[in-house]
Amino acid sequence: MNTLAEPIKDISMGIMDLLLKEGSSSRPKVNELTEGKVIGKEQSSIFVDITPFGTGIIYGREFNNARDIIKVLKPGDSISAKVIEVENEDGYIELSLKEAKQEKIWSEVEETQKGNIALNLTVTDANKGGLIMDWKGIPGFLPASQLKPDHYPRIEDGDKDKILQELKKLVGTKIAVTIIGSDQKEGRIVLSEKKMESEELKEIVEKYKVDDIIEGDITGVVDFGIFIKIEEGLEGLAHISELDWTLIENPGNLFKVGEKVKAKIIEIKDGKISLSVKALKPNPWEKAKDKYKKGDIIKGVIIKFNRHGALASIEEGVAGLVHISEFGTEEEMKKKLEIGKSYAFQITLFDPKEQKLTLNYAEEGKALTETEK
Repeated sequence: MNTLAEPIKDISMGIMDLLLKEGSSSRPKVNELTEGKVIGKEQSSIFVDITPFGTGIIYGREFNNARDIIKVLKPGDSISAKVIEVENEDGYIELSLKEAKQEKIWSEVEETQKGNIALNLTVTDANKGGLIMDWKGIPGFLPASQLKPDHYPRIEDGDKDKILQELKKLVGTKIAVTIIGSDQKEGRIVLSEKKMESEELKEIVEKYKVDDIIEGDITGVVDFGIFIKIEEGLEGLAHISELDWTLIENPGNLFKVGEKVKAKIIEIKDGKISLSVKALKPNPWEKAKDKYKKGDIIKGVIIKFNRHGALASIEEGVAGLVHISEFGTEEEMKKKLEIGKSYAFQITLFDPKEQKLTLNYAEEGKALTETEK
């Protein structure tokens, strides 16, 4: 038993008393942030009074994920936590401190970006596209095109290795930057050293509209996409999902800094331009829409595993999910399916307009032979 608090049974009003007293109150919803006070702690659980809803608990994986936060907590401390289950089998509201912390950080990102607030950040690394920085645990990328002239590498022949050498000289340096883009899903922020007045930026952006085709130089290649210079002072981001109809694991395998590329504007929002390279290529789902229907038995090649199951390609640019529930466990799934091998599947959902395809494993046993493919 941890000495942070007396055993739960010794709390003046026991947990069950609290539950009975507050059981009539409506409970917060899943994913909502809620406030409460620490009322007790055991070896791998912490209990929180969430008046008037009931008693919350942080335990198991959520306890381990937030050990750095929990170790400094004491009875009476107020905390903010995210609801992950409204009522578990013991009647507690399950909470997550780690997710609540992340929610607050991303809320700060949004406010900082909207307020154009300057941040003094230290350069931790560099690549051929720009500088790597960190803000409150969130990785940040500062494209070379967003550097002020005194920091921009002036290499006459444009040699990328020499540019990288110059950028690496900035590692350890503090630079005043602002946030110009963020991607919570990928856990990244995009930074700029240049300060552009909002009216000036607005004037530039207003020259463009959705569906315009642009051509520009690639200024940055990162794990979540590529940055394309549209004109001086204006860049757009083509997310990894908008680079090609086929699955891309690493944008750096297809794109290089300095290359020219054409893209289509798919969104203009808050002064930021989102681009699509694949929108200028034939859509394979259009070609496939008349070839397949629900119930068809087709052949597919396993191209990737993820936490939901296996991704199987039935033709270039058209892939569907074989859910892990069909196999019970990830281990069983990988026993039956192998990356790069072809198997028989049955289509359970085919919606080419929404580009959705789900599959059932239709054949027990080995992969299809070369003659069967």
